[in-house]
Amino acid sequence: MSGKLNKIAYKPVGLLLGIAAGSIAGFAFKQVWKAIEGEGDAPNATDEDRGWGEILAAAAIQGLIFSVVKAAVDRGGAIGVRRLTGNWPD
Repeated sequence: MSGKLNKIAYKPVGLLLGIAAGSIAGFAFKQVWKAIEGEGDAPNATDEDRGWGEILAAAAIQGLIFSVVKAAVDRGGAIGVRRLTGNWPD
């Protein structure tokens, strides 16, 4: 497959993997926050009853989880595409 065609062919796969990664990361973050906080949802940035430290900690943890899950899912998808097609997606 040519480079341009390979990139176009991978776009729908990448989109589906991105949706899956977001769902997995959202679930993982809720579980991690529940373990940290005990119960309740993570704070929103505009939550007046929560302090700066708690809001920024939640944002940092959420960002870390989303980044790691997205990278793992993207990498796994690329490996799967190479196994199926013999070409690494660009």
